[in-house]
Amino acid sequence: MNGNALLNIGIFGVFVAATLVVVIRASRNTKTAADYLAAGRAFTGPQNGIAIAGDYLSAASFLGIAGAIAVNGYDGFLYSIGFLVAWLIALLLVAELLRNTGKFTMGDVLAFRMRQRPIRAAAATSTMAVSFFYLLAQMAGAGGLVALLLGITGKGGQAVVIAVVGALMIAYVLIGGMKGTTWVQIIKAVLLIAGAGVMTVWVMGKYGFNLSNLLGSVSDKLLGPGLQYGKTETSKLDFISLALALVLGTAGLPHILMRFYTVPTAKEARRSVVWAIWLIGIFYLLTLVLGYGAAALVGSDKITKAPGGVNSAAPLLAEALGGPILLGLIAAVAFATILAVVAGLTITASASFAHDIYANIIKKGKLEDKEAEVRVARITAVVIGIVAILGGILANGQNIAFLVALAFAVAASANLPTILYSLFWKRFNTAGALWSIYGGLGITVLLIVFSPVVSGKPVNPATGKSASMLQGVDFHWFPLDNPGLVSIPLSFLLGYLGTVLSKENNKEKYAEMEVRALTGVGAEKATAH
Repeated sequence: MNGNALLNIGIFGVFVAATLVVVIRASRNTKTAADYLAAGRAFTGPQNGIAIAGDYLSAASFLGIAGAIAVNGYDGFLYSIGFLVAWLIALLLVAELLRNTGKFTMGDVLAFRMRQRPIRAAAATSTMAVSFFYLLAQMAGAGGLVALLLGITGKGGQAVVIAVVGALMIAYVLIGGMKGTTWVQIIKAVLLIAGAGVMTVWVMGKYGFNLSNLLGSVSDKLLGPGLQYGKTETSKLDFISLALALVLGTAGLPHILMRFYTVPTAKEARRSVVWAIWLIGIFYLLTLVLGYGAAALVGSDKITKAPGGVNSAAPLLAEALGGPILLGLIAAVAFATILAVVAGLTITASASFAHDIYANIIKKGKLEDKEAEVRVARITAVVIGIVAILGGILANGQNIAFLVALAFAVAASANLPTILYSLFWKRFNTAGALWSIYGGLGITVLLIVFSPVVSGKPVNPATGKSASMLQGVDFHWFPLDNPGLVSIPLSFLLGYLGTVLSKENNKEKYAEMEVRALTGVGAEKATAH
């Protein structure tokens, strides 16, 4: 191991030690389920907004999008636009209403006016599925990043690294709960935006702070549309499918929805989204400079051939700008990004199982031991962590911005139709929700499994490998990489059909939910533990 690798490990070690101290201090006041799962609802809107930005600006945003722009130019920047525009739906349709009607999880909102047990089981299943796909992306990012930093080219070494990241993630969640995880996300958001800002200023300084000079130094093909999408009719449809998944997926992501419960009021939930939009928007503008800067100063060919593939663009740019020290700092920020996001995902999935499945289905809401829900959440976190490690090893090497887009497709198909119908459609009922969740989830996963993402993409002559997850096999029959174009409309349709074909119609409960969602009356009583 060379000196640079030791430097990188040292910088990362300092970050891990510092954040573990923060997590341990935060855990001192974690006593009840509300403390562990919703951080005691003690965060202000601005604090929660920074934490949301920290949760949302994942490895896909930093490593994946910068790489996508460096390799595919204009088409890569479309990820940034999709991820940002999606927040308008979250702000205008979901954040405040969800905070007023929920307690800890998405299942609380859906179960408010429907049959408790089947709805909570469906909501927990969907939450687990979205979290798993998102975790795949983060773990794959961890493997690629360390491969670049430490020069580990073998799959075995990268697998060990993914396991270490998973173990750290489990430690954060077990010790600190939502409160500790939130503080890690706040620290990480500040570091990430500051790191990206420094690199952006550095790149622009090399080109006289003139964006035209920077764009003029990259290949013309990176400036126009169509490098990744638009060459064929299938790729055009794939672009529409991706855009739908990105724009509609955010408002259905369980780990983002759960953040609205960590603030004391619906007004603070709305404020937190506004803060998040500003921070996320600024960051995505920076990715444009980082991506094109990497293309100009490092070169697309070198990026694609690096151990981490396209995910290596930002770290390689850091090395080109400031040598091993800046590379170590930026890599530590990227690691912080991965750790914070996987911790947030893990606590969301474990909270959903503990609160929806254990507390409300198995125990039917009658918990004799007040700490049992927290104990079950912690056990679940360990199981989810182990599954995420195994999945991350399998997905290692994939473009993480793309893997996250699959998670968005699942969220947009299984969660968003059900949430919107539940909040806005008086006739909506249990059957419609179950058809929408299970139907949307089943269709999305089925189409992903039988898509070119998993098998069947041609072998790249430069690398000798297929871009599909599974090498040397081809069982795909669905032509699109992202299933959103088919799965999202079908999920809305299934929710409608399930509702109109069922005789259940609880207008009184909807009227109560509508008043609470729009005014907040009764919300504080509902959220008291």
